[in-house]
Amino acid sequence: MPDTVLRIQPIAESLSLKARAYEALKSAITNLNIYAPDAELRLDERDLSQRFGVSRTPLREALAQLDSEGLVRIVARRGIFIVRKTKLEILEMITVWAALESMAARLATKEAADEEIARLHDLVDSFSSDEIARKMGEYSDANIKFHQAIISLGKCALISRMTDDLFYHVRAIRQRTIGEADRAKRSIVDHKEIVAALEARDTERAERLVRDHTLKLRDHVERFVNLD
Repeated sequence: MPDTVLRIQPIAESLSLKARAYEALKSAITNLNIYAPDAELRLDERDLSQRFGVSRTPLREALAQLDSEGLVRIVARRGIFIVRKTKLEILEMITVWAALESMAARLATKEAADEEIARLHDLVDSFSSDEIARKMGEYSDANIKFHQAIISLGKCALISRMTDDLFYHVRAIRQRTIGEADRAKRSIVDHKEIVAALEARDTERAERLVRDHTLKLRDHVERFVNLD
């Protein structure tokens, strides 16, 4: 599962320290559980420079690029902050994801090979409702991979690109909520039904199950998650 404290690895010398700093910092941010209540969201430029082992010039250039991409926000005289979306924004993202992933599932019933669909069992069959509490971290990762796999099975490049733009925040909110209110147990049941529908090439059922599954996340966030 993502960390709640930013973990930094030193950057080796290269021809493009800015590019290396950008990739390393982006990787650290995307592996941070930004919606955890104790998430470390404020970045200190001097501290990052020391921890990465680079001068502040390439680091500033990397931060400026991340700011332009919306991953961080540079606020004059206040500092640098990892961006966390508002609750309304998250609800909208989940709604759009539900539409895109359900269409990918519909396409998968027509485009994906049998062996490609069969690989979904690797992300589902090793988990049971009885032992999910013991394997919560492992299942949380498998849950994210399952939804990525559905997108991939649809074989639509535009859907893949559009979900890439949403993935960072949708993944983070899934990670935060998967252990709440028996969501993991219900998720396992849903995933098994989705795989069965895909294997049966039941287009309408697969599309509906995937959409309803993601909208359950939206309902949970709307009712129980405070992002203030």
